[in-house]
Amino acid sequence: MGLMEKLRAELVDIVEWVDDSHHALVWRFPRFHNQIKHGAQLIVRPGQSALFVHRGKIADVFEPGQYRLDTKNLPVLSTLAGWKYGFDSPFKAEVYFVNTTQITDLKWGTPNPVIMRDADFGPLRVRAFGNYTLRATDPKALIEHLVGTDSEFNADEISELLRSIVSHSFADIIANSEIPVMDLAAHYMDLSESLRQAVVQRVDDEYGLDLPKLFIVNISLPAEVEEALDTRSSMSMIGDMNRFQQYEMGQAMSVAAANPAGGLAGAGVGLGMGMAMAGQMAPGAPAPAGSPTPPPVPQGSMWHVAAQGQSSGPFSMAQIQEGIASGQMSAVTLVWSAGMGAWEQAGNVPALAALFQAVPPPVPSS
Repeated sequence: MGLMEKLRAELVDIVEWVDDSHHALVWRFPRFHNQIKHGAQLIVRPGQSALFVHRGKIADVFEPGQYRLDTKNLPVLSTLAGWKYGFDSPFKAEVYFVNTTQITDLKWGTPNPVIMRDADFGPLRVRAFGNYTLRATDPKALIEHLVGTDSEFNADEISELLRSIVSHSFADIIANSEIPVMDLAAHYMDLSESLRQAVVQRVDDEYGLDLPKLFIVNISLPAEVEEALDTRSSMSMIGDMNRFQQYEMGQAMSVAAANPAGGLAGAGVGLGMGMAMAGQMAPGAPAPAGSPTPPPVPQGSMWHVAAQGQSSGPFSMAQIQEGIASGQMSAVTLVWSAGMGAWEQAGNVPALAALFQAVPPPVPSS
């Protein structure tokens, strides 16, 4: 170091903080033995405050600006040190810079589900998460209650405490809101502001902190509850369940008839769907308004059909006729009805043999 630089270092001292960490709340200016030269320049940038601490007591506080440190602008420190007529030698003091700008992109969430009572669904467990911004409003309270003797204090060091306070406040608000769970999304803004005010009341006076912004991003239900709500919504959209079932069975019959591997299996499926359709349209179904109600149709013999080692049915005689007419049953199809000792081919059963005689034989090839 040259002579001029050495002399300049002895005569000029600049106390300042250039922060680029984005999450730092408090930073202590490093000094050898905490000595600051008389006449040093103090630079406090916008969004900062500077505090002088002498022998464990907070002395003077400086807002943004540039200052020449002497007894005129250090009245409290001068009184504590006993300087009545000024000082010319270096003095000892700790200088803390406090970041008073908003620290953004801080997140919160409920570590455990919160119980709320809903008028429609009863007790429910909900979770919530969101984000908030943090700003120091009282540097003295922040230094006294949180920082202490730390040389650097970041927002991350208090984020766990703030998340706990937000979670507890959210539990109180959501339990007393009496908002139906289906309408919570429409009240996110109101709930967010109520939650922010509740948290600020707990951290403002004690820690000198403020939360200018706090948002609830999402309130979620357990997965099984969400599935039940989706099912309930789907059923509401379907409307008439009987007509929907008839439509579904009609579609299944069309698929079964178009199945290339139909054969006897297709016959069983088709006849089964036809039987279900017949049940949906049975005489027990309500008749159109104004039309006379016919008496019940006498039930004939019911038949079971065997296809690919599996039994299907029972089917009425009308359904058997439909199966024969559509080619889904043949004379060698095994059938059984009450009173028969064993399965027999349909063509050998007297009650069904006449049905096959009415079916024309295959067209001979040319």
